[in-house]
Amino acid sequence: MLTAIVLIFLTIGVALGAHPDNGPGCGLGKLAWSDYPNQQTIWAQVLQSTTNGTFGAQTFGISSGTSGCTNNGTLFASEKVNVFAAVNFDNLAQEMAQGQGEHLTSLATLMGIPAEQHGVFFAMAQEKYMMLIQAGENPSQALIQALYQLLI
Repeated sequence: MLTAIVLIFLTIGVALGAHPDNGPGCGLGKLAWSDYPNQQTIWAQVLQSTTNGTFGAQTFGISSGTSGCTNNGTLFASEKVNVFAAVNFDNLAQEMAQGQGEHLTSLATLMGIPAEQHGVFFAMAQEKYMMLIQAGENPSQALIQALYQLLI
């Protein structure tokens, strides 16, 4: 019986060793605290996780494949649009008011608007600028929803 218990603990130990715990994974927290000794201690993992949670860096890192995060390259098209709009909202707002610009062109491309229709899209965005740029809890999300409503 004692042999069976020892064998179970050895098996568990080998299994745990084959898949080491690397903590919170990736993101700004992982990068910022990478030199902290004993990465697998609770304190190190709490620092990494708190940093990631405070700045939302892990979610951005995973979706963009940065900050030590990786992904398989697959991201839903609508999520690409949402992430792009959130990161570039100020530039998009300025370019929509002007009716042109590289960020606005990128947004149109991400939204699947054919290149030959970009001019029409830019004109519509400029004409509806005041309606599209709304203050609120999540202005970039409101912008994308309003654009999709106009395109339907």
